[in-house]
Amino acid sequence: MIHNPKMYRTMPVGIVLRKAPGITRWVKWHWTASAILPGAGPADWRELRREGEAVEYHAATKVLELHGADTEAYLHGLTAEVPSLYVVMREGEGDVPLDIVLVTASPYEAQDYTDSGEEIVEKVPMPHGLVAWVREFVEEFHQEEAFIKRKRDKKNIDLREDGIGDPRIGKAEDVYASPALKRRRLQ
Repeated sequence: MIHNPKMYRTMPVGIVLRKAPGITRWVKWHWTASAILPGAGPADWRELRREGEAVEYHAATKVLELHGADTEAYLHGLTAEVPSLYVVMREGEGDVPLDIVLVTASPYEAQDYTDSGEEIVEKVPMPHGLVAWVREFVEEFHQEEAFIKRKRDKKNIDLREDGIGDPRIGKAEDVYASPALKRRRLQ
């Protein structure tokens, strides 16, 4: 596949995660992706705000990539009631509670990550400036695909089914029986 740099855009995006006390005794902490910071610089779990026991962290900055081939998915996301980005996370290793895998504007790609059950996918509303940036990209590169109706082949499907089973079997109800079974019955 040839990479066309004109049909590709990137932007660093900060991911804000909120840690709040769990509501059951089995879950000590509840984590959610709570905000997006367009154009954010590097971050490594920097505390942004604290409200009682709830804490918000700028957990990481990931690159949001837009590809010209995915404009249909971006358009679908933009026409939702609340245009959103999707943050894909996994349980963290070591001192980090969650690893942020990626951020995407494609609801189709986000859905693919939900299939395995190993990743956590959070839907986070897009800031207005980011909505405009994605919409501009879609308007520039989206091309509607014309619907092409498939044509049925000319094969005749009303033909008799000659050759079902073994021709050495004589009865119609035994067309799928094996010849060895018939020989055993005759002996």
